[in-house]
Amino acid sequence: MANTFYTKARTELIAILRKKGITDEQVIAAVNSVPRHEFVQSSLIHRAYEDVALPIGLAQTISQPFTVAIMSQSLRAKPGFKILEIGTGSGYQAAVLKAMGCQVFSIERHLDLMNKARTTLERLGYGIACRCADGTLGWNQYAPFDGIIVTAGGPTVPPSLTRQLKIGARLVIPIGDDKVQNLHVITRLSEEEFQTETIEGFKFVPLIGKEGWVS
Repeated sequence: MANTFYTKARTELIAILRKKGITDEQVIAAVNSVPRHEFVQSSLIHRAYEDVALPIGLAQTISQPFTVAIMSQSLRAKPGFKILEIGTGSGYQAAVLKAMGCQVFSIERHLDLMNKARTTLERLGYGIACRCADGTLGWNQYAPFDGIIVTAGGPTVPPSLTRQLKIGARLVIPIGDDKVQNLHVITRLSEEEFQTETIEGFKFVPLIGKEGWVS
């Protein structure tokens, strides 16, 4: 019965994402394949496939499925791409990227959340490199990246992250104040030249770190 419920709920979610403008079939397939109910708190499992953000503890959230989908679509990731994620959270966004065929490196500043996410990801078979650190500084050891995705809202774009992009790669990051942010999709055109597109109207937890908000 539970599997039937999840399958129906996931099908309804995919229909909602298509109506909202998600057209990348690779993203659709990944969202459809990842069991979001495995990444939410047990008390909220009946809401796992609603198109809403849900709390996961420590004042953090699992992002709204549309947000995950639009960020993944904006990244234009292809199988084999090396992607850096800032803000592991529940591990759901990392799982979607892995399901898209990407090699994923993920940073989380809360050790308890990172350990829980890593346990869930390993149990489900998603091989992802995780570490607990200041995500605003990136992960220079494995740079440059084919794409970087930031799942928390910052006041400005962290210079460390733009420096860790390959030429032609994209950084997807919410920028704004503590109430609302716009999604910045930044393409590195050359060593010093960047192009930015914006998608308005998002709400993320704050990006805390040396190149983000001060805790």
